[in-house]
Amino acid sequence: MAEAVSTAQSETPPPPVDPPAGGEGGPGGGEPRWARPLVAIAAALGLLLLGAAAGLLIGLPGSDAQPVPGSVDIGFAQDMTVHHQQAVEMAAWERDHTADPALQQLAYDIESTQTEQIGRMQGWLGLWGESAFPVGGHMAWMSGAPGHDHGGATAPTEVTTMPGMASTEDLRALRAATGNDLDVLFLQLMLRHHEGGVPMMEYAAERAQVPEVRNLAAQMLRSQTAESEYLKHLLTQRGGQPLPL
Repeated sequence: MAEAVSTAQSETPPPPVDPPAGGEGGPGGGEPRWARPLVAIAAALGLLLLGAAAGLLIGLPGSDAQPVPGSVDIGFAQDMTVHHQQAVEMAAWERDHTADPALQQLAYDIESTQTEQIGRMQGWLGLWGESAFPVGGHMAWMSGAPGHDHGGATAPTEVTTMPGMASTEDLRALRAATGNDLDVLFLQLMLRHHEGGVPMMEYAAERAQVPEVRNLAAQMLRSQTAESEYLKHLLTQRGGQPLPL
């Protein structure tokens, strides 16, 4: 996970003057473009810390939440952290490079929401004394999920890549695209990403031991299902088609 430190200096503002016709802030003055990434980084860090604090609430007196190693709770928090991180990466790129206000807002919403959820899951993992990320492959905790049911004869298998994840080539293409091509590719990749995470969310919402984990998984499932419909709508408007999962 990326770490950033932003600094700011405050001083008494000078008396207002007529803004210049152009400059770093664009016509009429305003915030310089270089300041926008710093503000976004500071906001993301704030959401991450807020989520981590919410995650640590599980440890308050009266809580009996302590999942065992290899449990659904731990596996979901680790795998969904990785899954979310890629969504945040793609959303941050789209937010900073699209010229479409609707997609800029959508990307910001995805980035903010999933950054906060990462913080919450990382807070839980830290409280439980578990690794922040999976050790080895992914999804072995989904013993009864489609593609992971072995009839109880053997341990569930791991996968190297979770469903919906963008490949290195996908991310390279996203960074190289511009204009409508960028927007369409972002919508395609994010829609596939959302759809790929559904089995993990469904499984955790039904089988996690800790109530807070079940609740978060169900919340993710509801919000991303609704968001997927919006992604499809925007994709159709821009002449694109969903990618196969």
